[in-house]
Amino acid sequence: MALLEVSNLGIAFGGLQAVSQLDMTIEKGHLYGLIGPNGAGKTTVFNMLTGVYRPTEGNIILDGKDITGKNPEAISKAGIARTFQNIRLFNEMSVLDNVKVGMHNQVPYGLWTGILRLPAYREKEHEMNRKAHALLKIFDLDGQADLKASQLPYGKQRKLEIARALATNPKLLLLDEPAAGMNPNETEELMQTVRSVRDQFGIAILLIEHDMNFVMGICEEIMVLDYGRMIARGDGKAIRNNPKVIAAYLGGD
Repeated sequence: MALLEVSNLGIAFGGLQAVSQLDMTIEKGHLYGLIGPNGAGKTTVFNMLTGVYRPTEGNIILDGKDITGKNPEAISKAGIARTFQNIRLFNEMSVLDNVKVGMHNQVPYGLWTGILRLPAYREKEHEMNRKAHALLKIFDLDGQADLKASQLPYGKQRKLEIARALATNPKLLLLDEPAAGMNPNETEELMQTVRSVRDQFGIAILLIEHDMNFVMGICEEIMVLDYGRMIARGDGKAIRNNPKVIAAYLGGD
């Protein structure tokens, strides 16, 4: 059974059909790319998968469970995490605390346990600190754990956002333009980081990216959207030579 099965997924805003009849299968431990021209519906797909938008048609099955239309918190607990095209960190919080925020869906103690700082609270906080430091070390951020997130350079802020997403303990990680704004050295380092995350955590990764060198260099399978519909799917070579893909990007017939 596939990790994620999307069938006939669609959403309309008023009279505009933003995504239509989308079928998608994601296997465990694989790395996928979702590409297409601006306005093709890529981020809209992410928003439906994470509960930001409720689909007007179709189904989303994650690890055998129907999560269609569930809210973002429920979907996070089910096992989908994401980053955003525009970095969304808590800038005035420490690097460490930003990662710990990602663990909110795993906190087992109740409100009064936290308020009264009972032993269960202290034990869980110690465990969260340990896990957060371990995640930061993977991204070479452990040395900046006490800095404010805003004090990190741009490339490291991108890494911190991925670390925070991983803190939710996902089965599927969605990355929305992770290389946006990065220089070539930062992009190459990020490619290595994403591969390492997939291998180390054994999770599936689906990413949106406009940098075709990044996509072709890292993704095992690429899906192409145009006007909200899937027009192609395959490996880098097949996608690069697909007439429909070429027409979508170059405006041909």
